[in-house]
This record gives sequence, C-alpha cells and structure tokens, in this order.
Amino acid sequence: MKHNKFKKLEILPAYRLVADAIEEQIMTGKIMPEDPIGTEADLVEQFGVNRSTVREGIRILEQSGMLRRGDKRRLYVSLPGYDKLATRISRSLVLHKVTFRELVETLEILEPKTIAMAAQRITEDQLERLRINVALTEKELDDRDRLSELDTEFHSIIAEAADNRVFLLAREPAGLLIYPATQYIFEAVPEAPARLLEAHKIMLQGLEERNVDVVKTWMDKHVRDFVKGLLRSGVDLEGQIAQPHLEHLLSLDTYL
Repeated sequence: MKHNKFKKLEILPAYRLVADAIEEQIMTGKIMPEDPIGTEADLVEQFGVNRSTVREGIRILEQSGMLRRGDKRRLYVSLPGYDKLATRISRSLVLHKVTFRELVETLEILEPKTIAMAAQRITEDQLERLRINVALTEKELDDRDRLSELDTEFHSIIAEAADNRVFLLAREPAGLLIYPATQYIFEAVPEAPARLLEAHKIMLQGLEERNVDVVKTWMDKHVRDFVKGLLRSGVDLEGQIAQPHLEHLLSLDTYL
C-alpha cells in the first residue's frame, strides 16, 4: 500500500489572499482603525489582480466589520461592533446544534459574575439607562415581543457596565439566544413577566447601592427562574436550540 508523505496543498483563491493580506496588516497593528487603505483601484494596482478579485476580498472584510467605505470610494479600517460579532457567533452556535442545557450552563456562570463586576464599575449614565428600561418594562408587561426586547437590553447594559470586553463578547451571543426562549416562557407561564420585573427592579436597586451580594443572589435566582420557565413551557433542556432562534438571528439588522 502506498503511503503519502505529504498532504495536498491548499490553493486559496486570489480574493481570499487579498483579504488575508489586508487582515494581517490590521491584526499586526501596521494599519489601525480609521486608517485609510485607498480605493478599490489603488488596491488593484498594489496587488496586481483584477478589480473583481479585490472587490470580493473587500466584501469579506466588510462583512466581518474590519473595513468600511467612506467618502470618494475610499476604504477605511474599522473595529467590528460587539453586536455584529455576537450575532455571527450566535448563528454559529445554532448551526452547531448547541442545546438549551449548554446555554443554561453558560448563563449560570457568566451572568452572576458579570453583574458582580457591574456593581463595582457601573456609571451613572448606565444606571439611568437601566432605570428607563425598568420603567418601560413595567408599562409593557402585556406585550411579549417588547418585553423580550427590553429583557435583552437590560442584560446587555449590565454586560456593558461590567467594563470587561472579553466578558461582553462572551456573554452577548448567549444573550441573543435567550430572546426567543423568553417568548416561549411568557406564553406558557402567566406570572413570568411580573417575576421578571420584580427581579430587574431588585437588581437595579442593588446596582444603585453597589451591593455585590444582592445583585449576585438575585441574578442566580433570575437564571433559575429562566430554567424553570423553560421546563414549564415544555422545552427539553437536552434539545437543540430550535429554528425560531435562527430565524430571530437572521432578522437582526446587525446580521451580515
């Protein structure tokens, strides 16, 4: 039997090489956010390839949020927004068929730690946004879609207030997957909206007082309530994150 000593070479398409070359310059800091890199015509001349190849390479980097178009057709380096990154990661989690159990286990670890950090670092502006959020939540208890949006926003503000970009990026994809799940719960558990409001009010007060123990305790309760709600709504924790989650992610304006 013949044994091959070498693996087959992977020949990348030219547009991928263009994208990789630009990305390498960005990742190594040789070009920085908001630096111009020229126009498509400039890049055609620099890379020595045709315009369609450059355009496809640019499209890849625009989709990832690393490039944006400015005036006079110039291209600029940009930072991918957390929302865009989170949406793409969330979609990948759905496609990888993660289960509700995996989602819950992640929330049990991330949410209490995130709010504990937020209690020590939250700004007055962030507190005011949470106050507005809670006030709107109280008015929208009968609107399930709006309530899910406000719940997502409440937890996103807390993640932002933790002032840790790694935690923020780790937490946001899971947060996007919660949105459709909360709608299951609101339909199946009549008291769920009121319990959510109560938890949010107490956590807000704890954040205002910068009381780490209170906010951690209530976030733990909040996550346990979420799990109980899933079970009461008939969700199998070992089941895969369902199609409605993917449909929700595809509907987001931030999806690329």
